[in-house]
Amino acid sequence: MSMETRLPHPDDFGPHPAAPLPALPGHSSRGRLERVLRRGEFAVTAELNPPDSANPDDVLERVKPFEGWVDAINATDGSGANCHMSSVAICALLTRVGYSPVFQISCRDYNRIAIQGNVLGAAALGVCNVLCLSGDGVQSGDHPEAKPVFDLDSTALLSTIRTMRDESRFLSGRKITTPPAMFMGAAANPFVPPYDFRPVNLAKKVEAGAQFIQTQYCFDVPLLERFMARIRDMGLHEKCFIMVGVGPLASARTAKWMRSNVPGVHVPDEIIKRLEGAADQKEEGKRLCIDIIQQVREIKGVAGVHVMAYRQEEYVSEIVHESGVLAGRTPWRRDMVAGPMPHEEMVAAQ
Repeated sequence: MSMETRLPHPDDFGPHPAAPLPALPGHSSRGRLERVLRRGEFAVTAELNPPDSANPDDVLERVKPFEGWVDAINATDGSGANCHMSSVAICALLTRVGYSPVFQISCRDYNRIAIQGNVLGAAALGVCNVLCLSGDGVQSGDHPEAKPVFDLDSTALLSTIRTMRDESRFLSGRKITTPPAMFMGAAANPFVPPYDFRPVNLAKKVEAGAQFIQTQYCFDVPLLERFMARIRDMGLHEKCFIMVGVGPLASARTAKWMRSNVPGVHVPDEIIKRLEGAADQKEEGKRLCIDIIQQVREIKGVAGVHVMAYRQEEYVSEIVHESGVLAGRTPWRRDMVAGPMPHEEMVAAQ
């Protein structure tokens, strides 16, 4: 079989798309993302722009550009402090048809009672990955009058889920009969000061239970290289899988807006100049993303990329393909599954 048609690993299949994968030794979850990372394959995840809708078809339509190109799909949780369909609901819909979603929890919106209940519910629905976040401030979103919660911070959230998973108990001490088998993640931002604090903060999250990290957008590769050098000095690249955030910029104007309005995003002047000098700025933004992916892949300790293509989801397949990071590997696709979905079996029996 040629490199261009190399199929997913057999461990990444169940009898039907919604079926749990077989448990593997040394794995925290039965999820596909953990398997890809632990095999040492360069992983690719993407971010789903959630709908302002109660129609499940709106979710399934939005993930179509990702199919066969990414190993997991992040379902954002009130990103930018704006209201959308909930992360746990999106994850349930994606899991039901076989995708590998990443359940995001924002400390901004939930207290510890709601968080622990949502984790159990997500795990019961077959969700295997969780990303623990602080959450953007409510003042930046569409409900600035909302009351932020922040009962826990992101590090305490990691510790809470690890306690539930590894000790089978709630924070109250009550026993959990079946613990949530979750692969735990956290966010990092190497691109804003104080730069010396960023590796230290990441170390705290790893100690609290983070097994994979997804960073903020990378538009400054030298800054990432300095961050990763410190990560290697601390041995953190051997304790967690670091995935670098990347994404296409639609135009120089978009880049300037993101730099000024999206918390934590750093866009160097040379990136804006490159876009301004292009005949087709949108195409150049895609090319820039591909160039950055190819550069970060060569940095020791980088285990994958997290593609955030807001309103440019149709470019994800092109970006991943042209970057060559999959090395001929084909991530899971629905048409590769041998068996029917459970609801299809029921229809056939009628």
